[in-house]
Amino acid sequence: MSTPHEPALRPATRADLPAVLALIAGEDGVVDPAAVEVTDAHERAFASIEADPRNEVLVLAEASGDVVGCLQVTRIPGLGKGGAERALIEAVRIRADLRGAGLGRTLIRRTLDRAREQGCALAQLTSNKSRTDAHRFYTSLGFEASHEGFKLPL
Repeated sequence: MSTPHEPALRPATRADLPAVLALIAGEDGVVDPAAVEVTDAHERAFASIEADPRNEVLVLAEASGDVVGCLQVTRIPGLGKGGAERALIEAVRIRADLRGAGLGRTLIRRTLDRAREQGCALAQLTSNKSRTDAHRFYTSLGFEASHEGFKLPL
């Protein structure tokens, strides 16, 4: 639960899509959501995520409505871990000018609490090998670099 001065974690709405895309594009600086092009592909992807009860984009939003962080989380059923679900966390972003203020920690901790409440027994994520600051951040939250990840563009 958030306090009046603390951003709220909530599922993204279609109206948040430009802000989410701006966060994803803003790896090295703040991108104005009004400058982001929301394509038909983005619209289709968001509609698919929104329609899937195991998949959601979550935003961290200030009382003003400004979206300052986001991520996507997918709950995956599995046979391992005694048949428990796992939460796959992707596209974690905090607005560039607000990094280092604890918002990322708030975003991840609340997402993990939410995943536990939804029955997940494990959370997993990947991070680009070049993002050493992100790796230190995830380690500080208790994540372990226990596996080597692989990707193959299709």
